[in-house]
Amino acid sequence: MNPVERRSITGLVCLYACRMLGLFMVLPVLSLYGRDYAGSTALLLGVALGVYGLTQGFLQIPLGLLSDKIGRKPVILIGMIAFLAGSILAAEAQSIYGLILGRALQGAGAVASTIMALLADLTTEQNRTKAMAAVGGSIGLTFALAMIFGPALASSGGLRLVFWVTAGLAVLGILVVTRLPSPGIASRVASREALTVPGLIRSTLANGELLRLDAGIFVLHSVQMASWMAVPMILDQVLGFPRSSHWWLYLLSMGGGFVAMLPFIILAERKRQLKAVFLGAIGLLGVAQIVLMAGSNVFSGFAFGLFLFFMAFNLLEATLPSLVSKIAPVGCRGTAMGVYSSSQFLGSFVGGVAGGWLAQVSSLPAIFEYCALMAGLWFLIALTMARPRHWTSIVVELKADAPPLNPSSFTGLAGVEDVVLMAEQGLAYFKVDKKQLDAQAFDDALKVFRRTNIAG
Repeated sequence: MNPVERRSITGLVCLYACRMLGLFMVLPVLSLYGRDYAGSTALLLGVALGVYGLTQGFLQIPLGLLSDKIGRKPVILIGMIAFLAGSILAAEAQSIYGLILGRALQGAGAVASTIMALLADLTTEQNRTKAMAAVGGSIGLTFALAMIFGPALASSGGLRLVFWVTAGLAVLGILVVTRLPSPGIASRVASREALTVPGLIRSTLANGELLRLDAGIFVLHSVQMASWMAVPMILDQVLGFPRSSHWWLYLLSMGGGFVAMLPFIILAERKRQLKAVFLGAIGLLGVAQIVLMAGSNVFSGFAFGLFLFFMAFNLLEATLPSLVSKIAPVGCRGTAMGVYSSSQFLGSFVGGVAGGWLAQVSSLPAIFEYCALMAGLWFLIALTMARPRHWTSIVVELKADAPPLNPSSFTGLAGVEDVVLMAEQGLAYFKVDKKQLDAQAFDDALKVFRRTNIAG
């Protein structure tokens, strides 16, 4: 890995982490401290908690497409400035409506997919998978840090301090962007699988298997956001657990849940038991909500419910993107992930609103009942999914003077499942099973067409 590539990966991981840490820190504290704002109600607190998902869900794909026209860095800078402005507005808000507006503006800086596209632009094929894994790992780490810093900061200076620290992270992120190299136009070919292609959206939405996964991530983040309306309030108001100590309970239950889910990740990938593990994790998510509801008056029972929740959540967060990647038609991975991510953010919005509404018209345990019902519905939807195959995508850049490539001449080769030719881009996408692929025959068949192998 050359120094420029190493610096690019480090910078983008830092940028992604700064943004996500700022978004995550508010989750365990907003329902507690948001009651101090003028005009605050449980419903409006739920809107404030989830509204960032509404703006992010609607703007992520358009901003990604805009980055193809004006460049990645300008779009990321615009998004980070919006995130900074939203953080400052939320920090200085005096009413719940100002807080909602600030959170909506935070979400309008919807540059996650553009950051991933820039990462693809600035890395070689050999290092791209490692770079993507580094970004994925940073999400889990920043969530853990947010569970520590959010409650600690709020106990010292309320939500105002949380949002000012978030604004500081936004400034750090902007500085990082200005120091990143700008990719050339030619290098953007590599990120075609990282961004949404408008012409593929309709076919992606018509894919029943992908729609099941989109529904799943919608439910998962709806459950997560609704739960954060109830968990801090029950710890504070029902169980009398000191606010300043919330962080260590979250850290222990989340750390324990992460360790407990690792054997199941290994079972899913190495033993190819992905569907069984996936269904089991959905079932566990529902059980966790029932335990939280039943144990809302007993600290030990409630803590055990949190452990089960984090175990299920971590397992599903790791499994769902893998399933999308395996199921997405060849050449459609970026589009599939774009629709998937939008579903995730819209689920956060719905969960926040649903949790706030239930807290206002019913009770805090009713939120867990809603979450358990959502998990049960998801289980029924997932039950009919096909057993996923373990496919790998290979992207080939074609020679300008190559003869026309006939996809049917490759689908007869052992291990080749699908071929999509994008002649206007000079690309061919192959979906293969590496365990069954005859690599030599595949390479021989490509010799006359291939310029370079750019992704896999």
